[in-house]
Amino acid sequence: MRTRLFSVFFFCLSILICQEKYPKDSFRSPLDIPLILSGTFGELRSNHFHSGIDIKTQKRQGLPIYAIQDGTVTRIKVSLWGYGKALYVAHPNGFTSVYAHLKKFSPEIEAYIKEIQYKKQSYEVEVFPDYGELEVKKEDVIAYSGNTGGSSGPHLHFEIRSSVTEKPTNPLLYGYEVRDATNPTLVGLFGYPLSKDAHVNQSAEKIQLNFTQQKDGSFLADKVLANGTIGFGFNGFDRQDLAANKNGVYSVKQTVNGKVYSEYDFETFSFGETRYINTFIDYAHFGKFRQRIQKCFKDDSNKLSIYNSLYLDGKIPVVEGLSYSVELLISDIEGNDIKVVIPVEGKKAPLKIAKDDKPTDYFIKANKPNSFDLGAAKVYFPESTFYEDFYIDLKKGSDTITIHNETVAAHRNFTMTFDVSKYSKQEQKQLFIARLDKNSEPRHYKTYKRNNTFSARSRTFGTFTLAKDTTPPSIKPRNFKEKQWLSNYRYLSLEIADDLSGIKTYSATLNGEWILMEYEPKTRTITYNFDDKINGKTQCDLKVLATDNVGNSTTFTHTFFRK
Repeated sequence: MRTRLFSVFFFCLSILICQEKYPKDSFRSPLDIPLILSGTFGELRSNHFHSGIDIKTQKRQGLPIYAIQDGTVTRIKVSLWGYGKALYVAHPNGFTSVYAHLKKFSPEIEAYIKEIQYKKQSYEVEVFPDYGELEVKKEDVIAYSGNTGGSSGPHLHFEIRSSVTEKPTNPLLYGYEVRDATNPTLVGLFGYPLSKDAHVNQSAEKIQLNFTQQKDGSFLADKVLANGTIGFGFNGFDRQDLAANKNGVYSVKQTVNGKVYSEYDFETFSFGETRYINTFIDYAHFGKFRQRIQKCFKDDSNKLSIYNSLYLDGKIPVVEGLSYSVELLISDIEGNDIKVVIPVEGKKAPLKIAKDDKPTDYFIKANKPNSFDLGAAKVYFPESTFYEDFYIDLKKGSDTITIHNETVAAHRNFTMTFDVSKYSKQEQKQLFIARLDKNSEPRHYKTYKRNNTFSARSRTFGTFTLAKDTTPPSIKPRNFKEKQWLSNYRYLSLEIADDLSGIKTYSATLNGEWILMEYEPKTRTITYNFDDKINGKTQCDLKVLATDNVGNSTTFTHTFFRK
């Protein structure tokens, strides 16, 4: 153990001594096809920044993925959602490469992880091999591309992280070539009154600004009449040459009369800060219109470290009688950029649009815990659940509560506690806390049951209720029939589904021995690979058990034959 600790210590020390910031010639491509991206580093996603690049795999699965440099596997994770099947490889130069949404691993790694899956009798596993236990060489095939986890289509999610800090860095800084001579696209431009007495074009609320493209390719906004402290934001995207995907931009610089007021880029960030994206964008606008406006100013609650330069937090104090030239330079990582010029004149004017403050019966103090009794349930918001003070909209129902709307972001989980004492113990077994979707269909939330109280945690607002699930899951064979000969089959496939609370657990045995069934929730399928060679019996008795989230279960049995 002491020897292992010393080896890890000297490994980390060597990294700190010799690590080059972004080595350009050390890494090969993880794929042997041209790199065309469906997602860029730092791209704005729900509640997080994208921590890698998404590489298109020609709408196919099973493309070989290569180790980008010599290294050792330090982590393997198999999960139903998130990264799905993921592989982490540490390299001697101080970086770790990450490959996600994989279909399968290389034969050696596949055998390693399957042994653990069979030992734990679980498809979902996460392991951290000892340093040097699974070594790989540059050019080795280490996995095959897929569509597992939270992927919405076949692609490779690829990251390069610091092995010391574990912070992800932009993979395109390491010399990878992606064809891109296309400028970013400006979709919308917005002005924000930020101080109590401020206005932009006689509005105390955010207002959209008109702009036109000039002959030189730049954009010029109509003159803005403003007073007080104001800020600007924009909605835009970037495209590479060979893809239609609307990806994220790399950097933004805001200057006022030639002075830099704010500048940020997506070179790197830490996972611990990524949820502060909800302060970086105009979250209320996103909640209403599903469009992400990037603010060129920094809110007080914004803890992001992506800023290279800030003056007055990017906020602009406008004085009556003075003129200002605000410029935004929006760039991609290849240096393609667009310039946006916003002329501002300091001028007081009567408001045409007043601030839309609508008090409710409930007020949130962001720096304190808040608790509310809504009859059917109690709601508890811990300290710092929210980024700022605000009036929260809470509604009571007989068995439902409605918590605000999608225009406010929660940084931490809040807790709902329902009193279920009016239900019998048998009824309680089949009840769970659910959130109603846009079609008023209940969606299961992990429910903690204790005596006559049910509780659940969430960072999403909406209408929550108690739902009842009395129907067990369904299990159906997909590629075989009862007493069929399957000698030439490579795999067994079944469909498992639940109509309400969702599948919680499943397991399968073949002639009494546990077998590994790979579960793909997106297609509601479980699959057994005959290469696992559980036993050599001709008659095979299959048994599959599926249980939903309230305990309803179904057992499926089938007999087939195989030589």
